[in-house]
Amino acid sequence: MTARGLSQAALARQIGVDRSSVSQLLTPDTTRLPNAQVIGECATVLGVSSDWLLGLSDRPEQAADLIAAAMTITEAPRALVDERIFGWHQEAAGYKIRHVPAGLPDMLKTHEMLRWEYEPSLGRTTEQAIGASQDRLTWMRQARSDYEIALPLHELDNFANGTGYYAGLPAQVRRDQIDHLTALHDQLYPSLRVFLFDAHRLFSAPITVFGPLLAVVYLGRNYLAFRDTERVQAISRHFDQLVREAQVSSRQLPVELQRLRSLVQ
Repeated sequence: MTARGLSQAALARQIGVDRSSVSQLLTPDTTRLPNAQVIGECATVLGVSSDWLLGLSDRPEQAADLIAAAMTITEAPRALVDERIFGWHQEAAGYKIRHVPAGLPDMLKTHEMLRWEYEPSLGRTTEQAIGASQDRLTWMRQARSDYEIALPLHELDNFANGTGYYAGLPAQVRRDQIDHLTALHDQLYPSLRVFLFDAHRLFSAPITVFGPLLAVVYLGRNYLAFRDTERVQAISRHFDQLVREAQVSSRQLPVELQRLRSLVQ
C-alpha cells in the first residue's frame, strides 16, 4: 500500500469493501482471513500475487510478471556486434560459460575467416564484427570465467574439407584457421576447453549457459533467454551430457586438429 501510495480507505474503495474490513486485515493480531475474492482484488490493485499476500511465496510478482522476467526474446544480429551479448558475458564473470555455437565461435576465428564469412552480407561493418570478436577473445583471456565449448564433429570435418557452409573458403584460410585454433588451445587451456561430439548420437541447438544466471537458445533472428533456475539447470545438464559423451575431449583436441589440417586440399 505504501509503495502504491494507497490509504486504507482508497484500497477499500478499489476492492469494493468497507474501510473497517481493510483495517481488520491489517491488524497484526487478527485471526480473520479474507475470502478468495478479496484476496484476488487486493492482489490486482496492489500489483502483487495472491500467494505472496497469504505468505505462500517469497516472490511478490504476479505469475505473468514472473514468466515475463524468466523468459525473454531479444533480436540476434548477423554478427557479434551486440552489446547485449557482451553484457551477458560480463554479468557472468567468475562463472563457467558453456557454449554450443551455430558454427565455429566468432571469437576463435581469424580475421580472414571473418571477412570471408561476413563481407557478403555486412560489407563495411565487417570490421566491426572483427573488432567485436577480438573484444570477446580479449575478455575471455582476462576474465576469471572458464569457457567450455562443444562442437559437432561434422562441423570441423566440413570446415577442413571446404564443404557445406564452408564451400568456397580458400584452403590457406582453412589452414590458418586450424593453426589459430591450435595456438589458442595451447595458450588458453584449461581455461578454454573445446569438446567435439557426435551429432548422430546427440543433437544440440546453439546454446550458451552463463553460469547459474542465464541460459540462451539461438533461434537465428532471435535469442530465447531463460533466467529461471529450473530451465537454466536443465540446459546446463544437456551441455554436460555433450561433454561426457564427447568423441574428442579437450585434451585430445590438438591431435584432432592436426588430423583435420592434413585433410585440407
